[in-house]
Amino acid sequence: MIVAWYLLNIYFNIYNKQVLQALPFPYTITAFQLAFGSLIIFLMWALKLHPAPRISISQLAKIAPLAAGHMLGTVFTNMSLGKVAVSFTHTIKASEPFFTVLLSAFFLGETPSLLVLGSLVPIVGGVALASLTELSFNWIGFWSAMASNLLYQSRNVLSKKLLGAEEEALDDINLFSILTILSFLLSLPLMLFSEGVKFTPGYLRSTGLNLQELCVRAALAGFCFHGYQKLSYLILARVSPVTHSVANCVKRVVVIVASVLFFRTPISPVNALGTGAALGGVFLYSRLKRTKPKDA
Repeated sequence: MIVAWYLLNIYFNIYNKQVLQALPFPYTITAFQLAFGSLIIFLMWALKLHPAPRISISQLAKIAPLAAGHMLGTVFTNMSLGKVAVSFTHTIKASEPFFTVLLSAFFLGETPSLLVLGSLVPIVGGVALASLTELSFNWIGFWSAMASNLLYQSRNVLSKKLLGAEEEALDDINLFSILTILSFLLSLPLMLFSEGVKFTPGYLRSTGLNLQELCVRAALAGFCFHGYQKLSYLILARVSPVTHSVANCVKRVVVIVASVLFFRTPISPVNALGTGAALGGVFLYSRLKRTKPKDA
């Protein structure tokens, strides 16, 4: 399952980058990916592969802000992938722990230990070093990836605060499913308002693109997008949180290396050092956050 998780991540980033290079419409691509995921979810419930949830209006109201964060986080990730190299986007996204610590302290009142704060130093320093030496550096791509980190981690932190005991009434698969469907519904007006006028059949014909091949790659990206997120939940249910966090850190390394090889992204030794420092900090952070002190 972990191997499948890695492969789906790799293929999602490759197909998604190719689609975004041909069609620079991150809002439309996001809506398509969420729509594809919603279709898979309804099929899962219809075929009784997983029991459908019973959810109240009050629960939907509490999940809606999280869905907005999830949707916007996906938009900004796609925006970044369309502007800079895949490897650079994932290097920036390695700074997620920094936002987790900051938001947890602000919203939940959690005080991080000195060791956890220390693990953030190589993360921030590594991302800064990689940014300074990145050949494909673009401010829109950089800030989009940063905004994605902020929104995704806000979703994770606020889920504890907003849902509370109600989160336990939904299993992880159904919570993610409801989140995906609401995210799709929220993405539609944003897509129509920002890109709906530009994204027309006439525009597609004027680009001279192979539409059949483009649609196939977009569909594959949508399948991989939903598949790797669903697998993440299934793996977490079968292994310890420590194993999952380490596997997630290794996954980012695998995706970066695979994208560099596939797209032949030029990378300098200093850039590689910055990326390595950031990923090493993430690994250290995940170990420190999951390690519980032993009883005296």
